[in-house]
Amino acid sequence: MTLLVGFFALVFIVLTIVVIARTQELLKGVQGKDEADNEVDGSNSLNGIGLFVFWVISVIGVVWSFLDARKYFLPEASSIHGRETDFWFWVSMSVIMIAFFVVNTLLFYFPLKYRYNKNRTATFYPHNNKLEVIWTVIPALVMAGLVFTGLRVWNTVMDDAPEDSEVIEIMGRQFAWAVRYAGVDDNKLGNYDYRLIDDAAGNNFGIDFSDPNSFDDFTNGTEMHIPKGKPVELKIRARDVLHSVFIPHMRVKMDAVPGMPTKFWFVADKSTEDMRKELGNPDFNYEIACTEVCGRSHFGMKLTLVVDEQEDYEAWKKEQKSFLSMNPDFIEKVPENLKAKAMKYTEPEEEMTVAEASEEGVE
Repeated sequence: MTLLVGFFALVFIVLTIVVIARTQELLKGVQGKDEADNEVDGSNSLNGIGLFVFWVISVIGVVWSFLDARKYFLPEASSIHGRETDFWFWVSMSVIMIAFFVVNTLLFYFPLKYRYNKNRTATFYPHNNKLEVIWTVIPALVMAGLVFTGLRVWNTVMDDAPEDSEVIEIMGRQFAWAVRYAGVDDNKLGNYDYRLIDDAAGNNFGIDFSDPNSFDDFTNGTEMHIPKGKPVELKIRARDVLHSVFIPHMRVKMDAVPGMPTKFWFVADKSTEDMRKELGNPDFNYEIACTEVCGRSHFGMKLTLVVDEQEDYEAWKKEQKSFLSMNPDFIEKVPENLKAKAMKYTEPEEEMTVAEASEEGVE
């Protein structure tokens, strides 16, 4: 492919030099001659034929490159809204490509059809109201249709998430993602305050422990788990510079802006195992990447996304320890009137072993 591009670039340069040289010759020939002596030579027909041949070769090249590159396309979207997004994307591309090919075919054909002929007289055709209306109204209606269908999909994604959504917060910072989950008990994320961020102590989210909803929250910085077939609401924020949450297989993309929380909700309907079977790749993993250049290590800002079956997700979620359990010192940040409620999250109940239960029974 590189050699082919290089070849065409070389041909273009050579033709450019030839055209410039030929133009200079024609200009010299025109000087000092009257109109009767000006005869158009064979270059006129040659240019018309050359332009149209160039267009035909270009069309063949465009079609070939598209078909050849299809193996690099993303597979079918793994989310409900993603497939609708893809559908309207290809509708838009089809409309644009049809217009492109029609307009450019005429553009390259007309120099051939209407090349100079001394026996042909040009027609004076200054204006046509009907034609003006047609080529203004039809494109306007087509573009309006594309815009409003896209807006409908966008409004659905940006609308409030369903009440039963799994609420997950993802926070970007140079150069990693951190994830916070609403706990099993309430499925509500606790409040946060940027003034409470303390990396040294472990509170990189700035969790506000005066909010009881934060007591059962748990965090993860190595991967994100979401359930298959259930709405997931991502609450997105950034700690330092502009980042962007991008899940290509889900067609999810939303900027993470410092000081301006954003959101995105979607339903993933293909688990990680489903995609491994579909692609025939046992090593496949979904990925969350940053698509805003955020510094020198931007390229490495990735996070593995695991889509579990719902029962597997719930089991995984119950195995996770709350942030307070992992960081019991933060109990000091809890108001006195809420400490009793928070204590059960700092000291998880220990299950008795079979031996302990037997001894207790003997006593």
